Amino acid sequence: MIRYGAKTRLAPEGVVAKARKHFGPEGIGLKITNEGSCCISFEGSGGFVKIDVAISDDGKSTDVDLQAREWEYEAGRFMKSIR
Repeated sequence: MIRYGAKTRLAPEGVVAKARKHFGPEGIGLKITNEGSCCISFEGSGGFVKIDVAISDDGKSTDVDLQAREWEYEAGRFMKSIR
């Protein structure tokens, strides 16, 4: 299992939308198991990806917390894409 934390200039909704496109049915094909304005979760092939987002304390960026099992490579690619 891997866990990443990062800040991005994207709004929380933008991070969730980008994650849906990257990991979901139109991306690598994982099943969306939970989605909200602050989070999105996926499952598939014996693993999972869970992403939580929140406005940073400075109000100018978004904190992103990602956990993944079996999808570490794709998780790393996603995190690079939001920086």
